[in-house]
Amino acid sequence: MNPRLRKAFLISTVVVPFLAYCVYYYSMVIKNAPYRFVDFDSIVFQYGPGDSLINKYNSKTADYQYVDSRDSLIKMKLRLSKDELLYLHHKAAELGLWDFPEKELGDTAKNREGRKPLRYFIEFNYKKKSKKVIFDSSYEGPEKLVDANKQVILEIKKVLDAAEAKQRNSR
Repeated sequence: MNPRLRKAFLISTVVVPFLAYCVYYYSMVIKNAPYRFVDFDSIVFQYGPGDSLINKYNSKTADYQYVDSRDSLIKMKLRLSKDELLYLHHKAAELGLWDFPEKELGDTAKNREGRKPLRYFIEFNYKKKSKKVIFDSSYEGPEKLVDANKQVILEIKKVLDAAEAKQRNSR
């Protein structure tokens, strides 16, 4: 067998089937990804001291309410752009939100400087499924998990604050 024919035979029997299998396998993995932005529906974010989740945002209804620094309840309509929602989806995926336990509860009886610890509720809704996480700021779980929760919360608050500032400036 001449060398060119040997190379062609090797490529056709080993490399081509391997590449075909890789394309097939990874296309199925991507197609069946658990949480895809294509299927994204809405995000719900709530937090407050103890069981009182007074600060709320729902991207489906655009309802946003929070207590400001003067203890006044502010209610408004706040729409997040598709880019902002995509950013939150990617940050949640990057930080591993899909693998977080559903309940990460701490000791809510502990008072910190006379205040109850904050409880956070995060929900990402998709067409066929949703991911819900309840996180107490007093949760004493693995440090990496606590840090990842805090980072997700920080990113959501940052996006909401930026969208609110942008909405105020456009008036």
